[in-house]
Amino acid sequence: MEEIIVAPPMPHEVRIRIICTSLCHSDIIFWKMKDFPGIFPRILGHEAIGIVESVGEDVNEVTEGDTVIPTFMSQCGECADCRSTKSNLCTKLPFKVSPFMPRYETSRFTDLNGEVLYHFLFVSSFTEYTVVDIAHVTKIDPAVTPSRACLLGCGISTGVGAAWRTANVEEGSTVAIFGLGSIGLAVAEGARLCGATRIIGVDVNQQKFEIGKKFGLTDFVDPANCENKSVSQVIIEMTGGGADYCFECVGLASLVQEAYACCRKGWGKTVVLGVDKPASLVSLPSQEILHGGKNLMGSLFGGLKPKSDIPLLLNRYMDKELQLDEFVTHEVRFEDINKAFDLLIEGQCLRCVISMCNE
Repeated sequence: MEEIIVAPPMPHEVRIRIICTSLCHSDIIFWKMKDFPGIFPRILGHEAIGIVESVGEDVNEVTEGDTVIPTFMSQCGECADCRSTKSNLCTKLPFKVSPFMPRYETSRFTDLNGEVLYHFLFVSSFTEYTVVDIAHVTKIDPAVTPSRACLLGCGISTGVGAAWRTANVEEGSTVAIFGLGSIGLAVAEGARLCGATRIIGVDVNQQKFEIGKKFGLTDFVDPANCENKSVSQVIIEMTGGGADYCFECVGLASLVQEAYACCRKGWGKTVVLGVDKPASLVSLPSQEILHGGKNLMGSLFGGLKPKSDIPLLLNRYMDKELQLDEFVTHEVRFEDINKAFDLLIEGQCLRCVISMCNE
C-alpha cells in the first residue's frame, strides 16, 4: 500500500470515493502482461461502486453525494451508436485499453514524488479515490447493497447482457457455454432469465457443474471425458444438430472454433466474450462459413448500454429475479487485496469483493 495524489476532475470528469470493488480476471491478465498495453506503474481494478466526491465543469447528470458505478464502456448519449438500439460501442469515446483519461490522454494519478501512475480501463478502482469521465459513470439507487451492485461494473453484466442483449436468447432455446468462470456462469444466468430450456456448460473443472446448477445449467461436458470425439461433436449429438446459441468465455481461439462448429446451422449464433492474447487469430474454413449460415460475433460488456441497462439489471436484482449474491464467494478488506488475487488465480472464487472501509 502507498499514498498517492488524485488530481481534481477536469471538465466532463468526476472524482469518486470507492466504497468497494471486486476482482475480475481481466485485472490478472493485464497485471501479468509484459508488453503494451500492459503498461506500469498502473492502478488496476474496474468493477466498483462509489460516491461522487466532486465534479468537473460541464457535468450535469450527477452531483456530489450520488452513488455511481464506473464502467469501462462509455455512453456519451450523443453519437450515432449511443442513439441507436443496435450498438453499445460509443463512437465519440471508443473502448480501448488506454493508460489515460479518454478525452485528454493524461493521468489524474501521481505518486508522492510526482511520477505519473497510469489508469486502467478508464476506471482504476484499486484506490480510495479515482477520477472517471462522466460518459463512463452510471448513477444508481443508493439503496442497493454496494457489495452486490459493484458486480455489474463488468463481469456479471457482460455475461447476462451477452445472453439478453447480444444473442437475444429465446424462450425454449438451447445454449452452450465454453468456460464456467464468473462470466460463463453469468451467461447461464442470463440464458435462464431469457427462458432457455437447455443450458450446457463446458469446463475442465467438474465442480463447476454443481456450482452452475443454481444459475440454470442443465448439462455438463468435460473435454477430458469425450473419448475420441471433439467437444463440438458431443454437443451436436446432445442437441440433435447443434446449440442455438454458443458462448466462448475463456479467451482461446481454439474454443471459438469449437463453439462455432457446434452452433446450429442456419440460425445459430456464436458470441465471443473471452479476452485472448492480442495477436491471436481465429481460423475458420471459408466453405463452412458459406454453407453453415451461422453468425459469429463479439460482445463487449454484453452489448449493454451502461447508463440505460445497469439500472434495469439492478431492478431485476431488487425484484429477486437476477441472482447476484450467489456470485460473491469471498469478501476481504482493501489491505488484504493480495488474498483476492490468490483466490482467483487458484480458482477458489467466483467474485471476491474488496471493501475500502476499514471499520
